[in-house]
Amino acid sequence: MFCKSTLITVALALLSAATPLPRDDTSLTTGIRIPLQKRGSLKNADGIFNYEKAVRELVKLKNKHRQNLINLEQNVGRDAFPLGAEIKALVSLPASLLGTGKRGAVPLTDQEDDLEWTGPITIGNPGQTFTIDFDTGSSDLWIPVASCKSCQNHTLYDPSKSSDSKKVNGSFEIQYGDGSSASGGRYNDTVTVGGVTAKSQAFAAVSNESSSFTDDPSDGILGLGFPALSNLNVNPFFFTALEQGAAPEGVFAFKLDQSGSELFIGGTNQSLYTGDVEYHALTSGASGFWQIGGASVSVDGKPLASGFETIIDSGSTIITAPLAAAEAFWAGVPGAKVFDKDQGLWSLPCNSSVEVAFSWGGNAWTINFDDFNAGQTEEGSDDCVGALAGGDLGLGNTTWLLGDTFMKSAYTVFSVDTKAVGFAKLA
Repeated sequence: MFCKSTLITVALALLSAATPLPRDDTSLTTGIRIPLQKRGSLKNADGIFNYEKAVRELVKLKNKHRQNLINLEQNVGRDAFPLGAEIKALVSLPASLLGTGKRGAVPLTDQEDDLEWTGPITIGNPGQTFTIDFDTGSSDLWIPVASCKSCQNHTLYDPSKSSDSKKVNGSFEIQYGDGSSASGGRYNDTVTVGGVTAKSQAFAAVSNESSSFTDDPSDGILGLGFPALSNLNVNPFFFTALEQGAAPEGVFAFKLDQSGSELFIGGTNQSLYTGDVEYHALTSGASGFWQIGGASVSVDGKPLASGFETIIDSGSTIITAPLAAAEAFWAGVPGAKVFDKDQGLWSLPCNSSVEVAFSWGGNAWTINFDDFNAGQTEEGSDDCVGALAGGDLGLGNTTWLLGDTFMKSAYTVFSVDTKAVGFAKLA
């Protein structure tokens, strides 16, 4: 299962791109640690690549960022789009994965190998507890409501049991590539993440749950992106908490690992990293993404691409690059070959010791090969699928998306205060 996470506070200062923040080990930490539960990987328990799970994630990822662009256009206008961004058509699952037959083939033991990092939050007064996927690649909070007939596998929000609950006008709907959608009404209520409480927080209470989420181990999603990406056109939880003075600082951070994972709200947890935090200013402007530019990627120390944009998205697993960039990357990986052209997937030798590293002009952040290896292509094969895919997310041909495959290589810090993303070496 995905491991548990926590978050803390520390003073942040952004001097320039690739600027380290000196540590102050004598200072008190005042942020909040939130345990995150690991919900797995793309590997089955036997080490075989779970093709269906990966394709479903890729489709969900493309449609999530399609919806982000739709939200951005409605909230801010197309002038805020990242360079080259374009709203694409809704992406659908391959016909072979539509319906329930293929899904039934996934062993129940793989329920612990889903694709997200989850932790507890409470909504209401008194609080009702939910298991939530924390997603820096979106901006809304949504959970299933008591009237949802298709949500019985999840904890349901009952507004009648909260003295702070208020139904508000408006609706919420998102479409998915399997032909289903999630929809419902809007509420305001007290939301607490760790010890940080936002009063009268706006969120969506889903009364019709997409089949994409019926068997998902999380009850809902809490977006940690900027307000411009909100489908509800409201302040996301963390921004509400800051506005109300509930969070000690406008900073949160992730440690994602096989154990001891956490989300830290209100600063950084200095016990989880060594040295300084290397910060990079956001290049996303008004678009609302946690996006930084000037990136480069290398394989075994050999530069393969440089000068591209990157969105740091905790709600995804596979690294996704524009197709041409992915092709160029894999051309530089010894023994690599196309695994699935339609889905933009490649394989490489399972016994490879290849070192993939990203840099933004400072340190090189190397991905552990066990994290980059998504599993054998099939039982007995010497080839394993690589966790970097090529695909069009609609975000332009110079933008890569880095999910937890990358985030597990560094302590990752998100600063609303200084509009920056930072990385530090894990302790």
